[in-house]
Amino acid sequence: MMLHTMEKARARNKCQHKIVITNVKRKRTEPLDTNKLVKKTKWSDIKQESQSSVNSENNTDASKPGLSVSVPKVSEHTSLVTALRDRWEVDSGFSSEASPPASGRSSPCLSSCSITVVALDCEMVGTGPGGRCSELARCSILDYHGNVLYDKYVQPCQPVTDYRTPWSGIRRHHLHNATPFVQAREEILSILEGKVVVGHSIYNDFEALDIPHPCHMVRDTGTTRLLSRLAGFPRKRCPSLKILANKLLNRKIQVGKRGHCSVEDAQAALDLYKLVEGEWEQELQNKLRDDDAPHEPSFAASNHYMQDEYWPDDVTADSQ
Repeated sequence: MMLHTMEKARARNKCQHKIVITNVKRKRTEPLDTNKLVKKTKWSDIKQESQSSVNSENNTDASKPGLSVSVPKVSEHTSLVTALRDRWEVDSGFSSEASPPASGRSSPCLSSCSITVVALDCEMVGTGPGGRCSELARCSILDYHGNVLYDKYVQPCQPVTDYRTPWSGIRRHHLHNATPFVQAREEILSILEGKVVVGHSIYNDFEALDIPHPCHMVRDTGTTRLLSRLAGFPRKRCPSLKILANKLLNRKIQVGKRGHCSVEDAQAALDLYKLVEGEWEQELQNKLRDDDAPHEPSFAASNHYMQDEYWPDDVTADSQ
């Protein structure tokens, strides 16, 4: 009986051993699913990372007195999401904070600043015989919002023979220790460079400053028809700054015995410009666009090419 039982046990072990070998061979012959393997590996890594972060939080909280050891599910979910995002960034090579724009390319610079607008006004005094020569004695520059960028008294190059106080507001004591003209001119030129300059009869100011400024960068409120039309004046009339300010701004300037103030005049010119700024700028843009457009050839201007001197020699010889 014992021998019979031992033989049965040996046969059963041999059968189980054959089944195991067959299963091993079958597993070796089956192709490996690399995607499942990678996903399983990543998921296990993520679970380990999230678990380690949760355990570290538990240990930290546990070490603090008066705090509960339990961690809410929100932090566990957050840590899991963070781990998933970090894993995606490592695998894809992109960062969620520095990912490319949706359009696929960076947008052009849309925040470029427009050309700055400043307002300028100058006061002049008379030099030479009878004070007939005008020279700069004060210059004021305001920014678009009315803030004073520059306001200095300027020492003329020649001795003053007429202060023109009722109009200029300049008196003798104003020019004591005043800025020399050469220095003031350089300071003013550095401010005006590259800017649209607003003023009333401003070319008189440029002449006194001895500064050439591009015509398309000048807004003269004394010559534009927009303000005259807005005030109801005839087309060819060029009203003064005082009249325009009173009519359109309901503001009284250049009154009293103290004379003109260049800051006050610059502010008035700037406010007048703002009344018609949109229409004025659009009109200038249209004009520049029309000037840049190609013109059709004029046949009248090419008639002189029909003269004999422009014809080839063989043609003129045949005609003779």
